[in-house]
Amino acid sequence: MAAKNKKTKKTMATKADKFDCYLQSVQSADHEIDIFDQVYKDAYKREPVTLREDFCGTFSVCCEWVKRDKDRKAWGIDLCPETLQWGRDNILSDLKPTDAARVVVLEQDVRAGNTPFVDVLVAQNFSFWIFKTRTEVIEYFKVALANLADEGVMVLDMMGGTACYDTTITDKRTIVKGKKGFKYHWEQAYFNPVNADASFYIHFKFGDGSKMKRAFEYHWRFWTVPEVREMLQEAGFKESHVYFERENEDGEDSGEWERMEEAPNNPTWLSYIVGVK
Repeated sequence: MAAKNKKTKKTMATKADKFDCYLQSVQSADHEIDIFDQVYKDAYKREPVTLREDFCGTFSVCCEWVKRDKDRKAWGIDLCPETLQWGRDNILSDLKPTDAARVVVLEQDVRAGNTPFVDVLVAQNFSFWIFKTRTEVIEYFKVALANLADEGVMVLDMMGGTACYDTTITDKRTIVKGKKGFKYHWEQAYFNPVNADASFYIHFKFGDGSKMKRAFEYHWRFWTVPEVREMLQEAGFKESHVYFERENEDGEDSGEWERMEEAPNNPTWLSYIVGVK
């Protein structure tokens, strides 16, 4: 009599939800909205009301945006149906009906340009780096500008520093401690100095030793701050500003962000570029 096949034991990696792991590891909607509010008030001395989140993924920022104020509205745009559906099932569904009604999600190219005018248009997590030529980026920036209200800003996050080009580095951080926890690994897998093509992967390692490899992967052009500011100008933005986190006397991050025209040359850094209409 043939032996019965043993069922393969499920690991933490096979049971994990990659989108939930991503949100715990990477995205802080509260922080991002604080930045959007700050840079808009710096530009126009008032609170913004409407938001468009391009490359929105699970559109957690849109959902947090409308929770902040009963008058706020948000539009989220992305091409991935799986990611958008996860957001509907796991984030949008948790909102009060009156809040959820003020979030519109569109499965389409961000260059479609068919949303109402908004105060703040954002492309976070380096997402616009998917456009690898100046022509593509400027085309996108022109669409963004056309979808901004008369008093509007576009907010783009950026990373850089010499360590960001080092393909021997994998940034490892513990997100949840213990045997039931997990770690986040950001792998800088490839960089071509000739054309600035770059590949990055996100892996998750769990408390039982199992791994979710390449849970997310990105193949981008590594754009620099001056290049992006020049393209914003070419697209028609009136001005642009760069925000870095101010360091305290000990050289540690202060949690306060401000406009800078000169910043510390750290091995790695994050910044925001704000295009003002």
